[in-house]
Amino acid sequence: MGSIAKPAAAGDTAPAAYRQFIAGAWVAADGGAAFDDLDPYSGEVMARIPAGGRVDAERAIAAAAAAFPAWSALPPSRRQALFLRAADIVESRRTELVSLLARETGTGGLFANVQVDGAAALLRQAANWGFLPVGEVLRSDVPDAFVMTVRQPLGVVAGFSPWNAANFLAWRTVVIPMAYGNTVVLKPSEHAPISAGLVLAEILEAAGFPPGVLNVVTHAPGDAGPIADAFFESPAVRCLNFTGSSATGARLAERAGRHLKRIVLELGGYNPLIVLADADLERAASLAAFSAFCHQGQICMNARKIMVEQPIFEAFQALLAAKANGLRRGDPAAPDTMIGPLISDLAVDQVQGQVDDALSKGARLVAGGRSEGRIYHPTVLAEVPPGATADHEEIFGPVVVLQAVADAQEAIGLANASRYGLSASILTGDSQRGADLAKRLDAGMVHVNGPTIWDEPHLPVGGMKDSGWGRSGLHAIEDFTEIKWTTVERQIRAFPG
Repeated sequence: MGSIAKPAAAGDTAPAAYRQFIAGAWVAADGGAAFDDLDPYSGEVMARIPAGGRVDAERAIAAAAAAFPAWSALPPSRRQALFLRAADIVESRRTELVSLLARETGTGGLFANVQVDGAAALLRQAANWGFLPVGEVLRSDVPDAFVMTVRQPLGVVAGFSPWNAANFLAWRTVVIPMAYGNTVVLKPSEHAPISAGLVLAEILEAAGFPPGVLNVVTHAPGDAGPIADAFFESPAVRCLNFTGSSATGARLAERAGRHLKRIVLELGGYNPLIVLADADLERAASLAAFSAFCHQGQICMNARKIMVEQPIFEAFQALLAAKANGLRRGDPAAPDTMIGPLISDLAVDQVQGQVDDALSKGARLVAGGRSEGRIYHPTVLAEVPPGATADHEEIFGPVVVLQAVADAQEAIGLANASRYGLSASILTGDSQRGADLAKRLDAGMVHVNGPTIWDEPHLPVGGMKDSGWGRSGLHAIEDFTEIKWTTVERQIRAFPG
């Protein structure tokens, strides 16, 4: 691996020492500082990571700006070949990437393989986006004028990749703007600097991407500020691309506004899942358990509140509790593990605090409600009062609220009362009725008889309201290009005066 500074000698068990990737070179942080990257399951140090700062970010921005003219002018077929080569490398390193996700982020094998599949598919699909139409011819009232619009890339895009779904979301953060001709500086989360950053640089370097097209700058926990300062204050950075919490996204959006920078935000969600009385209960319970507990509830699209029509509530509750209690917990590296560790001790404390808050205010515990180390048991809460945080804010862990409703009308009203609007599901035996109800839900993504967690490379993932703005996939062309209006006339017209 190009980023490992100290190759392991025979019998050497010391953590691998990584470097940042700037202008096509693997470099230490300015000043040489580093920090420990911890395995959330064992608590052991798995790697030493550069503790970068503003100087590193400025160097990375300069490298991306220098690479932009050539990259944006590269013929589509040559960019296509690079992306396809990268996809092949991703698949060839599947075992390593899955293992890395387990050790660095506690991701189980099922979800880790989904991420690798998604990364390879994204690279293959994006390989063709350079051939998409980039403009249109318009009519004009000026005789003989040729009027057209042309889409062109923005320039340097600064990306913030999260630790949850670390590998796939990092690929999405960099591949989409790059496919539209931009260059990227990536700041991965300090909880996943390898999976969400450095391993991408290794793969793109091996695929032959030109120096400076992707640059990765890492930082110690709590030290993102100087890097963010460089992103906002550099005139070369034309757009910021952030996936994370709504609270952080709001702060970044405010700051982007002060600097008149474009920003793309995929933020949190309090995602409703509605189960109507005519749904297949056994399948609905399995789908609901997957939606609520996949990756320990640490996905922005996890179901947070399940609303069930009253006639089937008791039966559904029993089925969901059985599903929750039956999910295998433990080492994420074990092939049959479904529930691995939360990302940190702080995350465990926050989840437990929100569960305790709900219970102290009158909620009923249906399943779970406790942890073993960083493994939090899949938890179902019922009768959660409006005053409890769990009733209206996402708990970033394997916790779901179960609520009985009189009918679909009540469920839609409760769902739309949320300040979030990311993903939603409706489960019903009448798909046409489900499609009619979907029109009334305030969410960027609504799935009839599908899970709240659904992502494909070309589809427009994104939310409404406090869940952010902008879309991924093909629709991201709106966010990562700008339109230039051009006119051509045969000769200079005569003007008065």
